[in-house]
Amino acid sequence: MVHKTIKIREMKKLTILLSIVLAGLLVLPINLYAQDDEPDNRPVREPWSGMLLGDQQTILSPYKGGLELIIHHRFGTMQNGLKDLYGIYAPSNIRLGLNYGITDKLMVGFGTEKNNKYQEFEVKYSIFSQTRSGSMPVALSYYGNFAIDGGMKEDEYSEFSFTNRLAYFHQLIVARKFSDRLSVQLAPSFIHFNGIDKKWHNDYVGISAGGRFLAFGQFSIIAEYDQSFGITVFDGLFNKEESDVEYKSAKPNFVLGFEIGTPTHTFQLFAANYNKISPHKNLANNTNDLLEGEILVGMNVIVRF
Repeated sequence: MVHKTIKIREMKKLTILLSIVLAGLLVLPINLYAQDDEPDNRPVREPWSGMLLGDQQTILSPYKGGLELIIHHRFGTMQNGLKDLYGIYAPSNIRLGLNYGITDKLMVGFGTEKNNKYQEFEVKYSIFSQTRSGSMPVALSYYGNFAIDGGMKEDEYSEFSFTNRLAYFHQLIVARKFSDRLSVQLAPSFIHFNGIDKKWHNDYVGISAGGRFLAFGQFSIIAEYDQSFGITVFDGLFNKEESDVEYKSAKPNFVLGFEIGTPTHTFQLFAANYNKISPHKNLANNTNDLLEGEILVGMNVIVRF
């Protein structure tokens, strides 16, 4: 009788266990279907190979704890032909930069440029990302750059202070990955110089457009265009004593080249008509005219740690 009672209990336990397993098997497909029906709101994968597109910033930045070393190099213009080997022997400009990811969304960085002796402090913040489901069709990032002009000559100003050396760059970057091969972006910007040559404005608004087409493997074609417009609303406040100054107009920037991207490196080689590298000077003070053949070779190397 005792053995019979034990067997009944064991049968009940086995029945309960089988019921639980069966219920789990029945619920599992329902959960799987439910997951399939849920939109995939993760960010799109690899809209760009790196945080630079020629001179323009992209929406990308290092991951949390990630460090990036950036080497910019611009040869001289090709106008002298073989005399300076199409700009390779001509005076060149370089910039070295380091960027660090505080979080997956927030980056800080520092860079130093040769020609203007600019010391740059950068920040980039991802406001939101484009999602794979399309619930958010674009990505939006803010990029800011605060620079100290170490090459400014004090004797060119009747009254000079350290604040004359300061320059500010603000930009919103709107980007969209249209397919596995094509990504484009549009970026309005505002530039302010505390001190500047009298023939230049203190303030500029600009617009930048760029794109990347993944041709095959890790090889992409990149293109960029930038244009700025001087504004005079603040010119009387910053070292502008003459009211009849004939201002210079910045030439638009063009880039066409190729890019090779890997998980740890990005290499870009391109033809361009600007050589100042820092976004302030490139967008606001470029004097090289593409139509007059003032073209040069530029390259960027990004190393990720």
